[in-house]
Amino acid sequence: MELHLHSHHFTHRMPDWRAAVWAGAIAGAVFLLLGAFLMAVVTEQDPRVPPHMIAAIILGRGAMQSAEALPVGIVVAALVVHFALAVLFAVILSVIIASFSLDSSLAMASLAGLAFGLGIYLINFYGMTRFFPWFAEARNWANVLAHIVFGVVAAGAYMRLERKVRQSGESDTGDVR
Repeated sequence: MELHLHSHHFTHRMPDWRAAVWAGAIAGAVFLLLGAFLMAVVTEQDPRVPPHMIAAIILGRGAMQSAEALPVGIVVAALVVHFALAVLFAVILSVIIASFSLDSSLAMASLAGLAFGLGIYLINFYGMTRFFPWFAEARNWANVLAHIVFGVVAAGAYMRLERKVRQSGESDTGDVR
């Protein structure tokens, strides 16, 4: 294996948008499952609280009033916000991965995903609390882990789904670009 010291510099390569969207959906689903498990089993917190907190982003503070129940409207709003953000974040990550050729290896992409997931956690639970102060109470190691796993899964899924462009102008799937 040959080491390329300057192989990860900025390029103008565009990501595979289809792969980025799917990577966001996949990583978002993994995040939901892991988050629910960690909240319920490991931290012993009520798993009905996070959907209320997420739904309150678009529905306002009133969405957090009835945390003992889980109305369909809250669930739908929380899922829409969650998956919209998951896809958005995966698209941003894919732009970073493609622009810096971090898809040269799964390890490099995973490391970028790990750092990206940690960054999302810090922005969500420290930066965005200015606008959504109720997220401050959800700062814990379980959310740190779930965000890191999101980043790693998003990077890995993008790598697996990405269609590389060949020199002839065809992708690995045979599509002409």
